[in-house]
Amino acid sequence: MIQPASEIPPTVEDLSSTTPSRNPRRVYALVAVAGAIVVAVVVSRLALPRGPRPVLAPSSEAAGGCEENRTYAGCLEKAKAGDPLAQFRLAEAYDGGEGVPEDDAAAAEWYRRAAEQGHRDAQFQLATLYDAGEGVTRDAAEAAQWYRRAADQGLALAQHNLALMYLEGRGGLARDTSAAVRWFTLAAEQGLAAAQYNLGVAYETGEGGVREDDAEAARWYRRAADGGHASAQLRLGLMYARGEGVAQDLAEAVRLNRLAADQGLASAQYALGLRYATGDGVPKDSAEAVRWYRLAAAQDHAEAQNDLAVIYDAGDGVAEDDAEALLWYRRAAAGGNPSAQYNLGLMYANGEGVRRDRARAYLWLSVAAAESGGTTGGEALERVAGSLSPAARAAADRLVATCRQTAFKDCGEPASTVD
Repeated sequence: MIQPASEIPPTVEDLSSTTPSRNPRRVYALVAVAGAIVVAVVVSRLALPRGPRPVLAPSSEAAGGCEENRTYAGCLEKAKAGDPLAQFRLAEAYDGGEGVPEDDAAAAEWYRRAAEQGHRDAQFQLATLYDAGEGVTRDAAEAAQWYRRAADQGLALAQHNLALMYLEGRGGLARDTSAAVRWFTLAAEQGLAAAQYNLGVAYETGEGGVREDDAEAARWYRRAADGGHASAQLRLGLMYARGEGVAQDLAEAVRLNRLAADQGLASAQYALGLRYATGDGVPKDSAEAVRWYRLAAAQDHAEAQNDLAVIYDAGDGVAEDDAEALLWYRRAAAGGNPSAQYNLGLMYANGEGVRRDRARAYLWLSVAAAESGGTTGGEALERVAGSLSPAARAAADRLVATCRQTAFKDCGEPASTVD
């Protein structure tokens, strides 16, 4: 379990008597990592697959056609004659710039010709172009129409993306989680790992009109995990750690966590770093915690950035380094992490790694309090606020508003009057 901030010994000097200690991380165990993954993955669109493309040689030969030697002329001749497969191959070539200059508009035109003849892969690719606005004007309703036509022909990728459109209520479709689950199920039963993962989420959370069923969630996570789906590996690992839907097995939880982390999933890297930092299922090892935190932090994982800063701040298994701590607190604060915003405020309040500046301390402590719903920074904020003049506080309040309105992209602080 992660220690609450109040249990961490104070590490900074007081503005008057005792300054609250650093917020090492939000008070939650590894189990809470699962909550953040649902939104990030379930509603993200499956990327347009960029599989093997036909390599069309730029030749004037008409002989051989599109399938035999895949010359541009041969493929074009058959495509113009109305062959849907040739039209699809030609569209792929334009889509990927293979043997011809890349041309999204030409790709869309040839996908359309094949799609109108019922070629399901062309229907799907045309839908993704409308979804992304590539080669055509972006049009979610047109995308939904073509996803449905391909989905009705049993194409798993189209079924998955149509499910996402129902989940989001896009493309003229009313938000319908039950319909989303039905389409996810059809795609999952064909072995599409992304659909298997999303179906697992539905059963774990009870979304989409399905009954919460941890065993069924674990079954779908397992199928996706076996197919190499990193988020499914992490979620299944968390279920093993908790013993939900499966027999509790911490070794299996760590194994799955590591598989996902090795694939570069930032949330899994962070979770593995937490394990090493706390000795949860692995020997406690600050150096390994730093290694995994750094990997996640490099992908802008704000919690990992904050926890990495805390380690440098406290000198926990590494040389204490206020400058390094300040660097990562700043990045995590800009990423919206209230704990880092609070910690950054304390750095400014106490002049650690940076010149003491109570106006800037007030800025970040205020942002932390607002972003955490008042659960972070209250006592320290009151002390810093009391040290500012009414004019300085009013100026800082305006900067707080700008900082939050710009999603922390514009958090310039007022010139300090504090030495």
